Amino acid sequence: MSSSREGICPSNRQPTMYPAKDIHVLVLAHPVQGHINPMLQFSKRLASKGLKVTFLIPISTKKSLNLVNASSIQVEYISDGFDTVEADKLSTKEYLEHFRLSVSQSLSDFIQKHQSCQENPAKVLIYDSFDSWALDVAIKHGMHGASFFTQSCVVSCIYYLVHQGTVKLPLDAVDGQGRVLCDPPVMSVLGLNDFPSFVADVHKYPGVLDIVLGQFSNFRKAKWLLFNTFTELEEELVNWMGNQWSMMTVGPTIPSVYMDKRLEDDTGYGLSLFKPEAEACLRWLDSKPPCSTVYVSFGSLASLGEDQMEELASGLRSMKSHFLWVVRESEEKKLPRNFLQELGLDDDKKGLVVRWSNQLQVLSHVSVGCFMTHCGWNSTLEALSLGVPMVVMPQWTDQPTNATFIVEVWKVGLRVRANERGVVTGEEIESCVNEIMEGGERGKEIRENSLGWKELAKRAIDEGGSSEKNIQEFVSNVLDLCT
Repeated sequence: MSSSREGICPSNRQPTMYPAKDIHVLVLAHPVQGHINPMLQFSKRLASKGLKVTFLIPISTKKSLNLVNASSIQVEYISDGFDTVEADKLSTKEYLEHFRLSVSQSLSDFIQKHQSCQENPAKVLIYDSFDSWALDVAIKHGMHGASFFTQSCVVSCIYYLVHQGTVKLPLDAVDGQGRVLCDPPVMSVLGLNDFPSFVADVHKYPGVLDIVLGQFSNFRKAKWLLFNTFTELEEELVNWMGNQWSMMTVGPTIPSVYMDKRLEDDTGYGLSLFKPEAEACLRWLDSKPPCSTVYVSFGSLASLGEDQMEELASGLRSMKSHFLWVVRESEEKKLPRNFLQELGLDDDKKGLVVRWSNQLQVLSHVSVGCFMTHCGWNSTLEALSLGVPMVVMPQWTDQPTNATFIVEVWKVGLRVRANERGVVTGEEIESCVNEIMEGGERGKEIRENSLGWKELAKRAIDEGGSSEKNIQEFVSNVLDLCT
């Protein structure tokens, strides 16, 4: 068994069970890895309390998913409408509209079939907030809707305020210090460049801006609003949002074996759009001393320019630490010439480059002392929940906002800064990583803060915790509807 930050074997404690044997719920995921993972984990939590969960993924037969282990729930695939359409020839707006029309129809067809052949059909549809139109489909079939927000409360709050017209686009500072928002007060840490890219640069992402603001087009018709965060992490925002409407925090949605250990066999997310090189990663990490390795990953979507890849490679070469770098197959051509050959093949080499990893296995490994991340919300929650300090290099969407909170509010990381060409130099990367890894005063404070958030995250999802209470309340609400 590979080394880990602590023992991760499931305990004998079992989650509270409910008399929900024949109570069915449907869950509609948005088919992007960062959206599938949290909804899948939440589904497992519901199944552990006795609910029957059918997890729907819109996908074309041209794509494939690596199904690892989701045995507690039933996974079904519905058409995304792209079997006969060349998606790469569509604009973003055309793509999203085609997706909406196609999945609305395939979801409606699935619900109709489900209702006709089930003695006790589902009365609740949990859907990704990005796909707000799914609520209209649910209501048409006499179902209740639960909107699941896969991003942070701070980001959701920004989109809500823009949708309401409280924050005007294009963004403008409201005072001489460059602040855009002062209410809730914690928002004052955000400068113009710290806002999600869809609102910071409105002309660049018109189709996607409609989606993120559309989360709030019909949300008051949903019976529940569920957020993948925990109250203690975003308390000021949770309280502010809770005064506007009823909402529930249900995160962090991370496999139980890394958190409360109450769900048997919940050792990973279960579904992956990429095949992880898990064995190679663990074998290599096992050969490294404790806290000696930097893990570098920019998620499933972010794409770095060739200049940035060159500088990142330079920084990794120069730093004292070992490194494990995830470079997706589509990004490999941007690696500097001969970089992989220079690393060598044996386990003693300074760095390892893989196409994909089991990120939770890596972050929980005793040899990993720092995570260089793009600050996607799932990666952020994973690092916080496992107590791993971060060096943050946000790219787009919600990542600049998450990065600011990581550094300025939760104080668990350092942010690399780009030069006048918009490129983060190798020297800047090396400097920030060394500050965390070498145990200086600031690095020590960041590591202590990281361990503090790790405990709060576990407490939130454990028995009696803030998120666990909300999940129990949600299940009780569903039971009341169906019995």
